[in-house]
Amino acid sequence: MRILMLGNSLTTAHGLPDALARELGAEVRVHARGGARLAEHLNPKTRNGARTLAALERERWDFVVLQEMSHAPATTPAAYLASASRLCALSHAAGAVPVVYATWAYRDGCPRLRRLGMTYSQMHAAMHDEFARAARQGDALLADACDAFWGVADPAALYAPDGVHPSEAGALLAVRVLAETMRSAGSV
Repeated sequence: MRILMLGNSLTTAHGLPDALARELGAEVRVHARGGARLAEHLNPKTRNGARTLAALERERWDFVVLQEMSHAPATTPAAYLASASRLCALSHAAGAVPVVYATWAYRDGCPRLRRLGMTYSQMHAAMHDEFARAARQGDALLADACDAFWGVADPAALYAPDGVHPSEAGALLAVRVLAETMRSAGSV
């Protein structure tokens, strides 16, 4: 099995791609840069865009995982949905199953959350709705780490000190969600 992961530091934190590869017995390739948005993967003039577009055109993938910049689904939903839809279409055209990697709201009380002017509940709801919409529109699987983080008894343990990135426990939870989602597709 071959998996292409498109994202940023939320995708690469704590060796998440390597852990996913071990969990599924798969080859996982990552195109990521800290702070990258999915739109970058569609722009042939960027390093990630050139690599991603060539990989989707020339290589065989079973799954393409799409991870947007941390707050974009909540703060710029139209741009997120446009990029996700285009990448889902390219993934389908390449014979791959797109996977919307639904990341989590910022930790409750985090300074970056306050700067966004949202509560934890508001950010979670906005993110969850946009991820679900992107998966529906793109005929993609939804790997819902957003709800997995939301549903734990002590969500603070899933976050790094910055309140944005996952802790090691958070990254492992995300790996489980991604792996279960791909297994549910029946290809794993």
